[in-house]
Amino acid sequence: MSARRPPPTDPLSAAFDAARRAALAGEVPVGAVVVRDGRTIATAHNRPRALKDPTAHAEILAIRAACQILGDERLTGCDLYVTLEPCAMCAGAIAFARIRRLYFGAYDPKGGGVDHGARVFAASSCHHVPEVIGGVRERECGAVLRGFFAGLRGQGGAAPLDPPLG
Repeated sequence: MSARRPPPTDPLSAAFDAARRAALAGEVPVGAVVVRDGRTIATAHNRPRALKDPTAHAEILAIRAACQILGDERLTGCDLYVTLEPCAMCAGAIAFARIRRLYFGAYDPKGGGVDHGARVFAASSCHHVPEVIGGVRERECGAVLRGFFAGLRGQGGAAPLDPPLG
């Protein structure tokens, strides 16, 4: 029997909880939370494997859910909290959704699209640039990801992002 945790007091803690659910499901542990006026609108975690959908990143799923709940394709006045720097696809969705502020934890030098890689918000073609606050609880976010991949490698399995052998 496991003890129930009290609900998170901040959105990034809720994103951590979502990331843990992803890891338990065998997905890369990334969680995302959309907040407006201090109220959580939507929470999601990575689900590409479960949904057989390469676009089912935590950010995309949280944005989709928030749009449905609010009845609008624009999330004006909403903030997004994510445990990992969004990739280019997710950064594009954040811009199109008109997210006001993006908070993320761990930087992703290999796959990130905000401070690394494509740097979507720095492109002249980006029509909306949210305020970006990166590195929030960075060590904790990075530890969750490193632990997940170390666990996979320790079990003799390849990490989901490793290329197949042969």
